Amino acid sequence: MVRLDGGRFLMGTDSADAIPGDGETPVREIFVDPFRIDACAVSNADFAAFVDATGYQTDSERLGWSFVFEGRLSRSLRRTAIEDRLPGARWWCKISGADWRHPEGPGSSIARRGDHPVVQVSHNDAVAYCAWAGCRLPTEAEWEFAARGGVEQTAQPWGDELEPDGEHRCNVWQGSFPDRDLGLDGWRGTCPVDAFEPNGFGLYNVCGNVWDWCADWWSPRPAAPGARNPRGPATGTARVTRGGSHLCHVSYCSRYRLSARTHNTPDSAAGHMGFRCAADVALRP
Repeated sequence: MVRLDGGRFLMGTDSADAIPGDGETPVREIFVDPFRIDACAVSNADFAAFVDATGYQTDSERLGWSFVFEGRLSRSLRRTAIEDRLPGARWWCKISGADWRHPEGPGSSIARRGDHPVVQVSHNDAVAYCAWAGCRLPTEAEWEFAARGGVEQTAQPWGDELEPDGEHRCNVWQGSFPDRDLGLDGWRGTCPVDAFEPNGFGLYNVCGNVWDWCADWWSPRPAAPGARNPRGPATGTARVTRGGSHLCHVSYCSRYRLSARTHNTPDSAAGHMGFRCAADVALRP
């Protein structure tokens, strides 16, 4: 984990790129106390150690299915998934047998992806892992403070251009979404948790690769300016996710930006959702 001193930062954006209804705006001054956060998302190898130690079953394993992006399915599975798709986003297919060990359904494996982020894990699963590891999920404010890496009001930690001078600095979609991923950044699907250069605080893949679950319940209304350690509502129906994923593309979902946010139900899982852990730092009297 990386120890951060916390302090003041400008959360959110007033950019024209902000997605209406997501609660990215307006920019507001926020304060966070010192905390620690994982430099990398929790990997398949990390999660396997947790499961081996505890025998834990994920929500997807208990349910017997999860959502898989159509472009990652085998030909046989793609044929059987024609009718069982997510309304409004038909590239997400409900696949029996998809879980963290089989991210693309039966026949897929994480055997060569130990250093990739664990996916097909719900918010409930992430909380269970954190309890075992003696940590917690980051709040949304902590996540954005850490992800910015000490810079303010840029779209990504390195600036406002996604690919400065044509250089790929994160794992997002290239090509025509959702039909063709060219993989020009070197990856189709997830990449290792420490791929690409870290931000100014030493955190990897805060933009793209996989969404990070946060502790907060979702609200489209941002925290009030001047808030200290803000949290979402006391309860709700969905939890916040931050950071975007390898499926984000400017033509559909430009949520690879540092201010971008979305949400999902606590028992939901998919092939582009993971998490990283955080922990408190004891304050001196």
